[in-house]
Order: sequence, then structure tokens, then C-alpha cells
Amino acid sequence: MRLGAIFPQTEIGNDPAAVRDYAEAVEAMGYQHILVYDHVLGANTASRPDWSGPYTSETPFHEIFVLFGYLAAVTRRVELVTGVVILPQRQTALVAKQAAEVDVLSGGRLRLGVGVGWNAVEYQALGEDFGNRGARIEEQIALLRALWGETAINFQGRWHTVEDAGINPLPAQRRIPIWIGGAADVVLRRVARIGDGWFPQMSPNDHARALMESLRGYIREAGREESAVGIEVRLTLSRTAESGWQQFAADWQALGATHLGVNTMGLGFQSLDQHLDALRQVREALVTVVS
Repeated sequence: MRLGAIFPQTEIGNDPAAVRDYAEAVEAMGYQHILVYDHVLGANTASRPDWSGPYTSETPFHEIFVLFGYLAAVTRRVELVTGVVILPQRQTALVAKQAAEVDVLSGGRLRLGVGVGWNAVEYQALGEDFGNRGARIEEQIALLRALWGETAINFQGRWHTVEDAGINPLPAQRRIPIWIGGAADVVLRRVARIGDGWFPQMSPNDHARALMESLRGYIREAGREESAVGIEVRLTLSRTAESGWQQFAADWQALGATHLGVNTMGLGFQSLDQHLDALRQVREALVTVVS
């Protein structure tokens, strides 16, 4: 199981030196990827007293593709992972271009996680339809792969038309891995048919076991090998005590997880060193579990 660090988006602040130091330290520790959350806008709760979303206009988020362009220059080996880009609120061809550029600048180190998101306010502000986001994402994935595969394409879909045009440069990988977030049954079926991986966000309990069994069945129905679909789980330190880290990782590994990301946010840390110290502790604790 490969071990990654989740970039402390909401807590790291705006000092570019701190962002650089975090990435360099994570890579030096032996973490194999850095995963970054995505949001473009946050809702002001002053005008929304019933707001229940986890993020607001007060929550800082570095723009994910610009950040990865920076991290590509200050790292050498670590994989760069979006976890997840809210794809239907973005223009597909632009995402294809941005992702390809990150892949070129990083030497083929991008893994593109995508999802449909939950924030209707964000969709409205970006001029996209919140109501049909699930239907559109599959066409978007098809278009991304088409644009990454050839210098010029013809594509006619329900929401997208490309007439003999393409992006340049193409990504170093040609086929950037696309992983999908979400836990609804329709998402599991989508992962099984067209995804390179899945991001479950839960403990390795009976519910997780049932979802994994469903996913494996859907993968077989799609005529694919189970090994073709990776699984990245999330160890959130604010929810799992140190005494439970090894069991969490071992239980998920037994269920078939291939990757594990460590989230250090939510613990009240006030400095970069606290985040990095926590990552060192987890790395040492899981050395016998992860590769």
C-alpha cells in the first residue's frame, strides 16, 4: 500500500516558502504522493444562516493546478494527486489543458481525481449546472482522454463539441490516470466502468466491506480486472487515535486498498512543523504496513 500526505489546504497559509518546505519535507520522508483538495469559491454564511457545508468563504484554498505547477518545480519524485477536482463545474477542455501542463512540468507525475462536488453556490458562480453534474462527468472523462490521446480530435457529445482541434503539449503520460470520488451506487458503477481508481472516505467497517464487494462485482460485470482499479483511503488523524493507525491501515489493506492518504488537518495545529511532525509519526507507525 502506497502512502501519501494530504496537503493541509485550509491551515498552511499563504507563504510560498511554507508550501515549498512542506512538499520538500514530505518527499524527503518517503511519502509517495501529495493529495490536494479542490474548491474555487466559498459561500458567505452571513447571508445563509442555515448553511451546513464544511467550507465557507472564510476557508482558504490554493488553486489546485497553479499549486501543482509550483510543486512540480520543487519536487522530483512525489506523485501529485487531485482529491478531487470538481470536474462538472469546470470547462472540460481547459481542465485537459491544465492537467496536461502539470503532467509535462512534473515529468508524468499527475493523478487526476475527479468528483461531482456538493456546493451549488460554487456551481452557480462558475456558470455550470448543478442539477446534471452526475450525467455530465462521464462525458467529460471521455473528452479528457480523447484530448490527451491525439493532437487533434473530433468529438460530439451531449454537452461538448470539438471539431478537429486539440491541445498542445500533450501530457507526458498520454493517459493521465483518472480516479473518482464518491460513495453512491451510481459512482461505484462509474468507477467500475471508466475509472482508474476510487477514493472511499470511511473507516474499514462492514459498510466499507459491502461497498468494496459491490465495486468488485461491478468491475467484473464491466469485463475488467479488479487490479485495474486502485483504491485510496484516507486516514484522518483528528478522527483516529494514534493507537488505531496501524489497525486502520491493516484493515483497509485487507479490504484491498492500494493507497493511503494521511490528513493532518483538524487537530488545531498552528505551525507547519506540527503537520510535518505528525506525518513523521505516522510514517514510522505504518512502516510495516505500507510499501
